[in-house]
This record gives sequence, C-alpha cells and structure tokens, in this order.
Amino acid sequence: MIALRSVSREYRSLVGRTVRAVDDVSLEVAAGEVLGIAGPNGAGKTTLLAMLLGFLRPTAGTLRVDGMEPRAFVEAHGVAYVPELMALPLHWTVENALHRLATLADVPAAELPAAVDRVVELLAIGEHRGKRLKALSKGNFQRVGIAQALLRDDMRLVVFDEPTHGLDPVWTARFREIVATMRRPDRVIVVASHNLDELERICDRVAIVDRGKIQRVVAVGGTAGVASPAAAYRIRAAAGSDAVVAAFPGATRSTSGDIDVGAVDLPTLNAGLAAAIAGGALISTVIPRESALETAFRSAVGGAA
Repeated sequence: MIALRSVSREYRSLVGRTVRAVDDVSLEVAAGEVLGIAGPNGAGKTTLLAMLLGFLRPTAGTLRVDGMEPRAFVEAHGVAYVPELMALPLHWTVENALHRLATLADVPAAELPAAVDRVVELLAIGEHRGKRLKALSKGNFQRVGIAQALLRDDMRLVVFDEPTHGLDPVWTARFREIVATMRRPDRVIVVASHNLDELERICDRVAIVDRGKIQRVVAVGGTAGVASPAAAYRIRAAAGSDAVVAAFPGATRSTSGDIDVGAVDLPTLNAGLAAAIAGGALISTVIPRESALETAFRSAVGGAA
C-alpha cells in the first residue's frame, strides 16, 4: 500500500549549504501491516513522516500511497495522525476540541456526538470532558491527541509519532491494545518512536533509520515465517553452570555467577539450552539482556546509539 522508491529529500540552509535529510530510501509496506520507524535524533524520521503525510515532496524518487501521491491520497481519503507535539488552543475544553477536530475530519454532523462519545470512552477521558486543555496533565493531553486521531474508524492510513510520550505504564500498555484492535487487512499503521520495547511489542517490522538512510528493516512481534533477530541473554543455572558455558561459545560469567551469552537467534539459544541441560545443567532463568530490536538497533546505528 505504501511504496518508496529511491526517495530523497534535501534542504538548503540559510548559508546555502545543502542538507540531505532522507537519502535514497526504498521501502514497501503492505496493507494490514504495522510498521515501526526508529532512529536517533536527526536520523530523518520526521522528514519521512512529513513526506508520507504529504506535507513535503521528495526532491528525488517516488512515494506512493495506494498508487497515489501522498497529498492526493490524504485529500481523497483522509489520514489518522497523532503528531509528536499537539498544537491546539489551550483555552478549548476537551469536549470542544474533539467536536472541532471531528468536524475537520469530515465526520458527518449526525454521527459526530457518537464519534466523540466513542473515543472519550476508549481513552477514558470522560472526567476531563469539561476541562480546558491547559488544565490537563501531559499524559491526559496525549490521550486527547490519540482520541482525536480515532474519531473516524474508516481511515486506511494511521500515523503515530511518539504516541506513548507522556503516558504512564498503564496507558502505554493500553495503547498497545488499541493498536491491536485497529489492525485491518486494508489499513497500514505507522508508528515512529524512540521506545524500542513498544515497537517490538506492537509492530510487524521496524525500519531503523540513521543519517537519512534505512540501515536495516527488522521483523519483530513473531512475524510468521521470518527468522527472529539475534539477542543477548543472561542465563541462571541452579546447578551445572559449567555445562551452560560450554554450550555457548564466548559465554562469560557475571559477578553474580550468571552466564552472559552474546547475541544469538532463537534456534541457537534453544539448541544451546538443550545441550546444557543434557550436560547436567539445571536452568532456572533465561532473561534477555536487551531486546532483539535493541541489539539490531545498536548494530545498525553504531555510535549514534
């Protein structure tokens, strides 16, 4: 549904220097997919999203959404969008803001009250309906931002930019549930975030961006038929720790006596555990030292991590 082919975007600075924010990016995203975008600050994520939303045009290459230029697609079909920073008049009440934004989203007048009630209930902001936006906490303001993006449930393109910023752990988990319910065979959901753990939980793939390029696309979330990326683990053995060390070349012991294993994929991890158990080890705990996506991110961006 989304196709980027050799897309670049250049800016010209005030002193006349050309800066290439996005550099020869090619990527295809199928309908039904949840794609994550991760990268260090200044990597080009914001520019990629701006082009996807039709705010900017590529200076080279082509970007199409369902075969259309992004701006044409958004004008014809709309888009659900949560920006990193919501900019709304702070004297508006939550109720007033949602009604105004529903009107801008072209929700039919007859359906508007029900649409507002639905998102208010979904984001549990009913007690704040009469409050001015300036009176909300950061987390509650963010929930209003998510709510406004869900006023129409027919959008085929959904873009979240740092959606869990300011949310507490309860609502971060709730956001994962919301994304799961939003999956549809004809919809693409794009989530840009610095929270790699969240991306790994909710996405099918994550594009790691650095210096304007997609350095790597990682399959996450148990995508069927795709080998999981390698991750590092810490293993604790109640007995037979020597067998664990022998089963994993390069394994080291931590000061606590646990065994640290370098980045391995799941088949290698399971084969090593089986060999250790056969050698007399009694395994009590296996804990990822960092997630598979964190390992891939560190490898892809190097010192920028």
